[in-house]
Amino acid sequence: MLEFLEYDFFRYALVAVALIAVCAAMIGTYIITRRLVAISGGVTHACFGGLGLGYYLGINPVVMAGVFAIVSSLGVEWMSSRFRLREDSVIAVVWALGMAIGVVFVFMTPGYVPELNSFLFGNILTITLSDIIAFAVYAVVLSVFFATNYDKIVICAFDRDFAAVNHLPVKFINYTMTVLTAVCIVLTIRLVGVMLLMSMLSLPMMTAEIYLKRFKPMLLASIVISLVCCVAGLFVGTFVDVPCSAIIVITMAGVFLFAKIAHSLTICQKKRVGCVKKV
Repeated sequence: MLEFLEYDFFRYALVAVALIAVCAAMIGTYIITRRLVAISGGVTHACFGGLGLGYYLGINPVVMAGVFAIVSSLGVEWMSSRFRLREDSVIAVVWALGMAIGVVFVFMTPGYVPELNSFLFGNILTITLSDIIAFAVYAVVLSVFFATNYDKIVICAFDRDFAAVNHLPVKFINYTMTVLTAVCIVLTIRLVGVMLLMSMLSLPMMTAEIYLKRFKPMLLASIVISLVCCVAGLFVGTFVDVPCSAIIVITMAGVFLFAKIAHSLTICQKKRVGCVKKV
């Protein structure tokens, strides 16, 4: 499989998948800690509205998807805090509205939209050098923000009320992380597509959470799991000639199930040993 490295498109895909894997793990750790996994699905499907509008107006669909993602994510955060609405309820509205808008504009677009499948299901092998530069810039911005505001991010993620009482910039942290989440979603659409993106953001963190309970160890473990699964999925998907996005998600799901089963068996074994010693 190493002969794939001779091709520029595969090297681009490898660099891109590594960058997005790290960023997705960082964002995933935050949204799972805040119990906002559904927001990734809501914003992802809201992006479909931007894609449809972009195709209809003849504008770059990725740019329009980014606008929709940022507006919808900020709308969820604002409406849930301003009107005391349940976040999952607002996300459901954004989810449905984005898909509906996308379907309408795709239907109204003259002719066939050939690139739509790449956004729905992902095609990492079409990544270009300009995409990698965008990924790299985003990775730097996200890493710098995490490094300079790490303690505030952790406190706001676990307990916003406690953070507000201690006069921490809760709104600034939440809104900034919401925008960074939206941008990550838009960039990752090219990797795994609208349909599978939520798994990309949640499975590495869910796997790390089985064994770890503190934020920093979970973050680091999520990055390693995401990176390994993405690179492995890219090689396997290219080798067997199937969509890499699906293989990446299947690999992550397989690692999660293996870790969960292994952890459960370990607990059962310890309980059994403990009962034997008592007897």
